[in-house]
Amino acid sequence: MRRYALFLIAIVVSLTGSTLAQHSPDSETARKVVTRVAPSYPELAKRMHIEGSVKIEAMVRPNGTVRSTRVIGGNPVLVEAASAAVSKWKFEPAPNETAEVVQLTFVAQ
Repeated sequence: MRRYALFLIAIVVSLTGSTLAQHSPDSETARKVVTRVAPSYPELAKRMHIEGSVKIEAMVRPNGTVRSTRVIGGNPVLVEAASAAVSKWKFEPAPNETAEVVQLTFVAQ
């Protein structure tokens, strides 16, 4: 059991990427973000000192609210927190619904 836990930890740690700043959104969006909600750092990630980036595609309604999110990539331990945060974001209004790609970066403290 202990070997299995260490193996699992090694896999999760190996999946982490290098990071630059805590929760800094590096967006590739055409629409400006009006309101950002910072993701909460998952407790498991804190305990294991997991860092990494998560890329999310947000489907944004014409009024600027997020209709849905889809994970494009990132550490599985961090994707739920990133997706939940982006779903609460508000973008500037536009004539049509758009797909916006956002990258959130997590750094262990």
